Amino acid sequence: MTRRVVVTGIGVRAPGGRGVKEFWDLLTAGRTATRRISFFDPSPYRSQVAAEIDFDAESEGLTPREIRRMDRAAQFAVVCARDAVADSGLDFAATDPHRVGVSLGSAVAAATSLEREYRVLSGDGAAWEVDHRYLSPHMYDYLVPSVMPAEVAWTVGAEGPAAMVSNGCTSGIDAVGHAVQLIREGSADVMVTGASDTPITPIVVACFDAIKATTPRNDDPEHASRPFDASRTGFVLAEGAAVFVLEEYESARRRGAHVYAEISGYATRCNAYHMTGLKTDGREMAEAIRSALDESRLDGTAIDYINAHGSGTKQNDRHETAAFKRSLGDHAYRTPISSIKSMVGHSLGAIGSIEIAASLLAIEHGVVPPTANLHSADPECDLDYVPLTARERRLDAVLTVGSGFGGFQSAMVLRRPEGATA
Repeated sequence: MTRRVVVTGIGVRAPGGRGVKEFWDLLTAGRTATRRISFFDPSPYRSQVAAEIDFDAESEGLTPREIRRMDRAAQFAVVCARDAVADSGLDFAATDPHRVGVSLGSAVAAATSLEREYRVLSGDGAAWEVDHRYLSPHMYDYLVPSVMPAEVAWTVGAEGPAAMVSNGCTSGIDAVGHAVQLIREGSADVMVTGASDTPITPIVVACFDAIKATTPRNDDPEHASRPFDASRTGFVLAEGAAVFVLEEYESARRRGAHVYAEISGYATRCNAYHMTGLKTDGREMAEAIRSALDESRLDGTAIDYINAHGSGTKQNDRHETAAFKRSLGDHAYRTPISSIKSMVGHSLGAIGSIEIAASLLAIEHGVVPPTANLHSADPECDLDYVPLTARERRLDAVLTVGSGFGGFQSAMVLRRPEGATA
């Protein structure tokens, strides 16, 4: 018999607020958290807007040693893990540590610290040969992405499986999918899982400038992220993190845990086509959706809401629209779909987990978040993309999807637990 997996704890750090409540309030109000970049002078760059987090590590409970040792992305992950553990109500001290694991996702890991250290060692890039005498003693922590799940494992006392998943912009879904599989196969009973990324650095901004993936709409940062809108000009870079506590369903039920949802299906595919390009037919994303539905033992008509990837690039929005039609048929036209990237930007590897958090809260509260800044839909994106205003609606099954460079396409189905009401 397949073990069922449920979510019992959530921790979020996203642009525009601190914690789950402020995150959800922003989404349901349709407010945007995009602004001109303040972390460095963005004037030399094509895209000068981002969705930043006002994060004070000390007020978040991190010690001076932790702050010095950990990259910003790791700090986000640890703080979110603490929140998720507290939210779950699970007594980790009384749980066999060998049955607790960690699975985290990130696209660029410690990019913030690596760029900072390179600038110090090279004199802001003036010296071809870097001066090792000024090397940080914590450089290993920045170079090795697996340090992030190790930090979280130490935080929660997990001695079971631990892994870092780095599949670009699907990392946040894929890390959670990996955690689900470990519980299902019996390798763990509890998983602390999610993703964190802090890519708002000059080098990352320059990289996306080079391929013109990010928006040049610098004169109006608040309305720069426009998924599915005919006037969209690219995505808005962001940072953030979301971490969850997953448990085997029967164990969670016995202890009377609050269950947000069951993760009933997950699948990922690769298009083996192009590093950054997408085919217009959406075939590989549609296949991931169908596989996730099959694992959930659901027909496409059971989906009540789709949390879209919705990056705000023309090729992605059209590819995704085609995938929904291909996988859900006529039901795609009757299903509300929205992109929270319109409000919190695109935090690369973290966004998949942040979107899972939004989907869980949508089920919990019976509300579909809107797509902000959607005033004039692209005629090729002719589905119900919930423009501007949130909608109240009972949600029993939610589909969340992700699309990433390298051709990665992932889908996850979340279902309302038995007996729960919105």
